[in-house]
Amino acid sequence: MVRTGDHGLRERVVRCGNLSPFLYCPANCEFQLTHDRAMSDTPNITDISDATAPFFWGIDIGGTSIKIGLVDDEGRTLAFERLPTRESEGPTAAMQRIAAVIQDIEGQLGISDKVRRVGLGAPGPMDLAAGYLVAPPQLPSWWDFPIRDTIAKMLERPVSFLNDANAAAYGEFWLGSGRNDQSMLLLTLGTGVGGGIIIEGELVNGTNSFGSECGHIVVDPSPTAQLCVWGGGRGQLEAYASASAVVQRTRQRLTEGAKSSLSGLLGGGDSELTAKRVYEAAKEGDPLALEIIDDTARWLGIGLTTLIHTLDPGSVVLGGAMNFGGANCCIGKRFLSKISEEFRVRTFENVFEGTTITFATLGGDAGYLGVAGYARRQYNKDHGVKK
Repeated sequence: MVRTGDHGLRERVVRCGNLSPFLYCPANCEFQLTHDRAMSDTPNITDISDATAPFFWGIDIGGTSIKIGLVDDEGRTLAFERLPTRESEGPTAAMQRIAAVIQDIEGQLGISDKVRRVGLGAPGPMDLAAGYLVAPPQLPSWWDFPIRDTIAKMLERPVSFLNDANAAAYGEFWLGSGRNDQSMLLLTLGTGVGGGIIIEGELVNGTNSFGSECGHIVVDPSPTAQLCVWGGGRGQLEAYASASAVVQRTRQRLTEGAKSSLSGLLGGGDSELTAKRVYEAAKEGDPLALEIIDDTARWLGIGLTTLIHTLDPGSVVLGGAMNFGGANCCIGKRFLSKISEEFRVRTFENVFEGTTITFATLGGDAGYLGVAGYARRQYNKDHGVKK
């Protein structure tokens, strides 16, 4: 089933088999994450006088930007800052800039004594136990860096360290689309496909810090299967259900002579072929664009069937930038319904009836909120607090 409305209302579902094809989408549909905060440069800020202590920092490190948020015990953001990553300057310089921002904000707000722990999320591969970034492809100057202990020493506080997709998953679990669930599976759809798994409240990080890497499950075992954009084996989900895969398949079909309004984008340059352009063409009813989106949904349905049969989470959340307009757009609804239909024909009736598939709601804030929430969880666990 597909949950299309408010997360807490399980009766608000649409059976995908009853949806007719969408041939036109209103102009106000946008290629964006579904929550309003995803449309803004900064999240909603709660005044410190209304906050509930203790407080926790969430740091979400990406290839181009770093998000830093101060979060209270109820998940409300009290302060927020976005910094350029400046990858080539190296990780130590970035940690110094992060520490300076945090110390400055704490000084301005006068709340240093109320901050208990820091959460830190970054792209893998990583060694969570050792606190190291190993070889993140987005951060080539940061390889083999002791990131957790470096920032912990600068801030003189304990740090909880997570993979960025797992951080986003915990954010959605704590405050977003999974907030009413005990277990949840998140897939993040972007340049690649990330994942986060939470079972009975526990985040699956794995023995090798590779837990929840759902984008690397095999969906196509054929010798001619596609390769993942970020490395890894042949035939993995990321090679079929990411924005990179959308572009690759579209380009291939155009080269084969498929008729489409996208044909003029094959030359590249300023008119580069992107997943967003495929979405825009689909809004206008372009047959090839709709075919590519439907095909992406089919591969996701196949991959999700394997994951759901293994985990039985009951709740599946789709996050990341590639949501084809999300829950408020007819293309996004079509995308979600096609995923659900593929899952339905491959699973058991009771499993289908007991599983919801919906879009994420926290947008780009999920990462820093998730690591702050995970830091909060570890603090409460260490101090015997049950929340």
